[in-house]
Amino acid sequence: MSRSRPQVPFATRYARSGMVCSVDYLASEAGVSLLRAGGSAADAAVAASAVLAVTTQHMCGMGGDLWALVHHADGEAPAALNASGRAGSGADPDGLRAEGRTRMRFRSDIRSVPVPGCVDGWVSLHERFGRAPLAKVLAPAIDLASGGFPLSPHGAAATSLLDGIANSKDYSPQSQPGDLITRSGVATALREITDGGREAYYEGDFGRDLIELGCGEYTAADLARSQADWVRALSTQAWDHSVWTVPPNSQGYLTLAGAWIAAGLDLPTDPDDPLFAHLLAEAAKQAGWDRPAVLSDTADGAALIAPDRLAPRRAAISPTAVAPLGAGTGTGDTMYLAAVDADRMGVSLIQSNAGGWGVGLWTPAHRISLHNRGVGFNLTEGHPAEYGPGRRPPHTLAPALVQRADGSLRSVVGTMGGDAQPQVLLQVLARSLCLGSEPAASIGSGRWRWGAAEGTGFDTWADPGNLELRIEGHAAWASAVGVSELGRRGHRVGTDGPHDNSYGHAHLIEVHDGVLAGASDPRALIGSTAGY
Repeated sequence: MSRSRPQVPFATRYARSGMVCSVDYLASEAGVSLLRAGGSAADAAVAASAVLAVTTQHMCGMGGDLWALVHHADGEAPAALNASGRAGSGADPDGLRAEGRTRMRFRSDIRSVPVPGCVDGWVSLHERFGRAPLAKVLAPAIDLASGGFPLSPHGAAATSLLDGIANSKDYSPQSQPGDLITRSGVATALREITDGGREAYYEGDFGRDLIELGCGEYTAADLARSQADWVRALSTQAWDHSVWTVPPNSQGYLTLAGAWIAAGLDLPTDPDDPLFAHLLAEAAKQAGWDRPAVLSDTADGAALIAPDRLAPRRAAISPTAVAPLGAGTGTGDTMYLAAVDADRMGVSLIQSNAGGWGVGLWTPAHRISLHNRGVGFNLTEGHPAEYGPGRRPPHTLAPALVQRADGSLRSVVGTMGGDAQPQVLLQVLARSLCLGSEPAASIGSGRWRWGAAEGTGFDTWADPGNLELRIEGHAAWASAVGVSELGRRGHRVGTDGPHDNSYGHAHLIEVHDGVLAGASDPRALIGSTAGY
């Protein structure tokens, strides 16, 4: 394991037996408490995820979706969980088109709300891989919801968006960091799940509220159907490792495609070299420029990462100039967490409201904000991702997991970031697997991301020929020399501040010779790597 000193102002954390990384120290500590009590990494992941549903409602919650990868045995493919919700039976694309809509509304429209899959994801993950009773797993979240938690700086800033939003009274639009927030409705919902399982939630007050808000969008049968499915994980080979992710309807294939393309390029050994940023950015763009046309819930993930599809894209990349798109070839707010236990089960879990607090609609009984993941649907008639009953929208959530050649667990890694998630993961994987950087350097170093003219975070690939390469302020390439070098290669370059929130909150745990090494993203401000 590389132990070179990281060129970032924080350190990798090490532990012997178990570790949890997340965006909130309260969630990381809850997860580690389950590990200490004999729970599995799955128990720890659900415990931490439930705490985040309480404390970081501005990013994720019980009204959103969830995906996970689980390394459960050396030499075996990870288990992949798709707990992304489906559009209700009343989904009517013709009705939206008749209103003059050409795309799904980002705010204030229940039709942009597929049935939330987060709770089904918790239940499915716990049923298959949990060891502790569900009541014990959810106890930390219930305690924080009923007894209160201090509001984070990011959470306090986000409350300004809640002015005039019905049923969001747990928060004040004037909230300040450190304010004690209680969420009695969420505590009630969590207790209902511990007592009655998913049926008590989806077929109880939450389900009834959703049906009423939907005005015909959902039926009781929609809520009775589980939104969680165990699916086959996708993988590719890159830098002498197997890199795994979840399949479509997730955009995770872009992480694999970008890694496969980049692994065949002559990357410089100095990550501060502008050529390093140029080649990785070009790999990500060649992987992702046609995502709107190809990604849907019926897409063939294996075909999307096939070498014969990606090889011409790799060949088009030049070290000296921006490559044309299509040469040789025929879109938030989210949170990610990682957990590894003493048996080296590893869980890579991600959950999200899509855009911030979501669609701007909250359920009255439990005061849970609903996501707007339906913005991923297309309203073009006949499009493979067209909005329709029972359909899952294209999804930005894309957790990752890395195995060594012998099938043992190398790392669990993921990030928030909307369309930029695969771009962030490509940079973390290149630093970790190709350069051998330790987690703190892989996570904390400056990043680039492709930026679109539109600002929702879900529009990057709408006009891939007109993208700006954004550079984070503390990256070496943000210097005048770096910007000039990238501009000379044909990039339109812009810069942001250091440790900017728009460059993702990534977390990484690596397994090395009986020791766990992890880092949480400093961009999250209160993120934590906890272990024992």
